Amino acid sequence: MIDFTPNQRAEMIEHVRAYCSNELSIELGRFDAEFLVDFFTREIAPYYYNQGLLDAQAALLKRMDDVKEAIMSLEKPTP
Repeated sequence: MIDFTPNQRAEMIEHVRAYCSNELSIELGRFDAEFLVDFFTREIAPYYYNQGLLDAQAALLKRMDDVKEAIMSLEKPTP
């Protein structure tokens, strides 16, 4: 499971409670919101985490290609 600081966790819980209240007209208690945050952290967050890793890898590979091209442009012609 992905670890969050107590402050991050508290913020997520409040965001869930506010969303449920504002968008769904459901008053969710803190205890229920904690279970929902735990569910998303355990079941949904890994998909976002893994996609973030893939995005970071793609960005790094693009930069590496740019560096490779820059180095190749420095080559001098040989007879």
